[in-house]
Amino acid sequence: MNRRAAVAAVTSVTAALLVAGCSAPPPAPAPAAAAPAASSSAPAPAASRGGELTTGPLMASSPPVSVSIPRLGVTSSLIDLATQPDGTMQVPDDASTVGWFTGAPTPGALGPAVLAGHVDWKGTKGAFYRLSTLAPGDEVTVARLDGSRAVFAVTRVEKYPKDQFPTQAVYGPVDHAALRLITCGGEFDSATGHYRDNIVAFADLRQADPGPAPQPSWPAS
Repeated sequence: MNRRAAVAAVTSVTAALLVAGCSAPPPAPAPAAAAPAASSSAPAPAASRGGELTTGPLMASSPPVSVSIPRLGVTSSLIDLATQPDGTMQVPDDASTVGWFTGAPTPGALGPAVLAGHVDWKGTKGAFYRLSTLAPGDEVTVARLDGSRAVFAVTRVEKYPKDQFPTQAVYGPVDHAALRLITCGGEFDSATGHYRDNIVAFADLRQADPGPAPQPSWPAS
């Protein structure tokens, strides 16, 4: 998937992602409704429109296999979260598993990779139960299929009312390898069965670890 297609795919399911880890996601709106223009509070970097890296390390695309967040005591395998036929995004089917949205870049590649997890699930605390407690500088390490590791550092954590979600700031193109961790938070509305807010942790790639060096192969004597 090229970068333009990836951005379009992310935008088209934005509303579905907003409730990842909370409840069944709603139908995704039309792309035009899901992608408002960038506001003055969260402008898209000018360089991102050219699709060129301008800051930080960058890795080739490789599917993620697991995530580790020491501050939260979380280590989880990663499952693929695709878009369902009704336009909603799949969510993990248990409390402890975290998912990677396959319509977004792979962690470490250019753009905002998206991981979603539950805040709670059927009375059990979810993998992202304490996501809101992350602080700038906390590490998030994603192991990838090619044996490499993408090490991210949290830059900020925000809480957004669901009807004021900053689509462009979270899912829009950026000029570096980025990561978004998303779950629900705030007050639980018993009338609707949903949390009122979303918690989003923003992180940037700080280290591209290629993984163990290949062992030399000696000719048979």
